[in-house]
Amino acid sequence: MQTKHLPAEERRQRTVEAVVSLAGTQNPSEITTAAIASEMNVTQGALFRHFPTKDAIWQTVMEWVADRLLDRIDRAAEMSNSPLAALHAIFMSHIDFVIEHPGVPRMMFGELQRAEATPAKKVAQTLMKRYAERLAHQLEEAKSSGDILDDTDTQAAAILFIGMIQGLVMQSMLAGNLRAAKANAPGVIGIYCRGLGAGGVDRTSQASKERRQAKRKG
Repeated sequence: MQTKHLPAEERRQRTVEAVVSLAGTQNPSEITTAAIASEMNVTQGALFRHFPTKDAIWQTVMEWVADRLLDRIDRAAEMSNSPLAALHAIFMSHIDFVIEHPGVPRMMFGELQRAEATPAKKVAQTLMKRYAERLAHQLEEAKSSGDILDDTDTQAAAILFIGMIQGLVMQSMLAGNLRAAKANAPGVIGIYCRGLGAGGVDRTSQASKERRQAKRKG
């Protein structure tokens, strides 16, 4: 039995959700349009009325991932009271996002490893670039506030930050327990912050706040 008629935008959203769900349980490269249609309880013909090609589906899915992930880390940073605390919040919120959508890292790794320059791969590459830019900004702010060492290479630190998340997720996926990433995340980000010269998020956040207050009074 097919689902009832849905507006085009809602149908596209349902398609994205179906792909993300399927990617959580199988190799994304093996997901067929027939499997997507079956997951949605529609015909392939109905699916292709909204997407001209399979590449178009994957591009839309990766755009959804980019928008949701960047929005998630932006909100995490905005709710933090210092740049260093923002880095910690970004790290943990990213891990939470992956646990909520286990198909996402499978798709990201798969697209970035593809030899050809597909539309979805370009979206994934742009996501990584925009993510790194946000991290570099927070790191520069942390340097300015004295939370981390003045000579910190922010570009290298941003690359390392992303690499830590990828490593945690990959190890957890290999172990068959993605939630292990969240259990190990606080220790990993703690070591990272200490490596940048921070004495700990709580202490440096308070110190940063006191410095900002002193500057305003001065």
